[in-house]
Amino acid sequence: MALSSRVLVEAVARAAAEAKGSDILVLDIQNLTVVSDYFVLVSGRSTTHVKACAEHIREQLHDELGVKALRVEGFREGHWVLLDYGDVVIHVFLESERAFYNLERLWGDAPVVELPVTV
Repeated sequence: MALSSRVLVEAVARAAAEAKGSDILVLDIQNLTVVSDYFVLVSGRSTTHVKACAEHIREQLHDELGVKALRVEGFREGHWVLLDYGDVVIHVFLESERAFYNLERLWGDAPVVELPVTV
C-alpha cells in the first residue's frame, strides 16, 4: 500500500517539532500546482539548527516510514534546506531567509493544513 501524503506530512511535522523547529506550517498546494501536494515550512535559529532539523526529519522519515528524499538541496550552506519527497516538499529555513522569500505569501491561495494536537 502506498504511503499517503497526509501521513508523511504529519510525520514531518512531528520530526520538525522534536528538533525544535519553529513556525511549522503546512500548505495544501495540490489544487494549485502539479509540483507537489504539500509544502511544509519550518524555521531554524541558526545554520547549525537548520541543518540539524533537516537531518532529523530525514532520519525520522527513513526510520518511521522507510522513505528517502528524492532530492536534497542547500544542506551544505544551511540557509534554506529543501527536502523533496515527491508529494511533500519540506523547506527548512533560517528565520531571516524565510521572511525574505515569504513562501506563505507566494502560495497565499493555498489552504493551511490543521495538524493534530499531538504533532
